[in-house]
Amino acid sequence: MAPKHYPVMLAESLEYLALKPGGRYIDMTAGLGGHTTEIAKRLTDGGTLISNDRDAQSLEMAKRTSAEWADRIEYRHSSFTELAQNPPVDLDGVLADLGVSRFQLTDTERGFSFMTDGPLDMRMDQSRGITAGELVNNNPEKMIADWIFQYGEERRARKIAGAIVRARPIRSTLHLAGVVGSAVPRTGPMNPATKTFMALRIAVNGEREELDALLVAAPKMVKPGGRIVIISFMSLEDGRVKNSFRELSKNGLAVILTKKPLEPSLKEVQENPPSRSAKLRAVEMALPSDNPGKRMGGTYDGKPHKPKKIKHQKVIETGNEEQSHGHTAGIF
Repeated sequence: MAPKHYPVMLAESLEYLALKPGGRYIDMTAGLGGHTTEIAKRLTDGGTLISNDRDAQSLEMAKRTSAEWADRIEYRHSSFTELAQNPPVDLDGVLADLGVSRFQLTDTERGFSFMTDGPLDMRMDQSRGITAGELVNNNPEKMIADWIFQYGEERRARKIAGAIVRARPIRSTLHLAGVVGSAVPRTGPMNPATKTFMALRIAVNGEREELDALLVAAPKMVKPGGRIVIISFMSLEDGRVKNSFRELSKNGLAVILTKKPLEPSLKEVQENPPSRSAKLRAVEMALPSDNPGKRMGGTYDGKPHKPKKIKHQKVIETGNEEQSHGHTAGIF
C-alpha cells in the first residue's frame, strides 16, 4: 500500500495557475497524483490535463488516484528532456513539483533511502540509465568527489569520495551510508550520508540537465496569459528557476507573479514536515500588448501579485533529515 500523499503547496499552486474550467494544463511531475487530481476535478467545459512523470510506477499510482477524472486526463511517461522534443503547445498553465515522492523514498527496492537496506539504484526511470551502484563503483575518485561537492554542497566531498573508492565494491544503500558515516563524523541533526545520497541521485538522473530542459521548454508550451508554476526544494534548484524567470521578464516575455518565493504555511509544515523547504515561484507569459492585462485579483499594475493571505511562518527543524521533500529533495 502506498504511503499517504500530501500534495505540496496545493492551495498556492491552484491559485497561481488561475485555473479556467475549459483550459488546457500540464502537470509535469504527476508523482502520486495529488496535484493532478485537484486540477482535473476543476476542469469542465472541455478542459484537459496532461499528467506526466518519468517514473512509470509513480504514474501508475497517479492514474489510480485520479481515476474518477480520467476522461479529461492524458497520461504521459517521459522526462522533461523527452517532453521538450515534442512539447504540447497553447497550454493555459504548467505545474512542476521538483521533489522526490514519499513513495520513492519508502520503497526499499528504489535505493533512494539510507534508512533501510536495498539495492543502490536511485533511477527515477528504472527502464534505462546507470544505477548509483554503477556510478560509485566504476568512476574515478575525483569525479565522485566533484558530484558530491557540486550537487550535494558537501564540503567534505573529497574525504567521502576517498572512503568510497577504498571500500569498493559498494554493495547496497546501508553499505554506502556506513562508509560515509565512518569517513565523516556527524556534526548535527543531519545524517552524514544525506548530502552524498542526494548528490548521487542528482547525478544518476541528470537532474540539473532535466531542470534546464524544463525551463527552456515551459515558456514555449504556454500561450500568452498562461502561467508557469514551479515548486523547488533546494537552493540550487530555486536559483535556476529564479534566474530563468528573471530572464523571461527582462526580455518582456513574462511577468513575475512572485517577487519572492512563497513557502508552505505553518499548518502545512506541521501536517507534512517534508514540505518545509518548498519554494514556489510563478510567472505569467506576456500578452501581445505592453500591458499584460487583467491578472487574478484585478488589473495588473506592474507589481507582483499578492495572493490571498495564507499564514506562513518559519519552522524550526527538529532533525531526522533523510532525503525528502525538504532540503535534500530534488527533481521529480
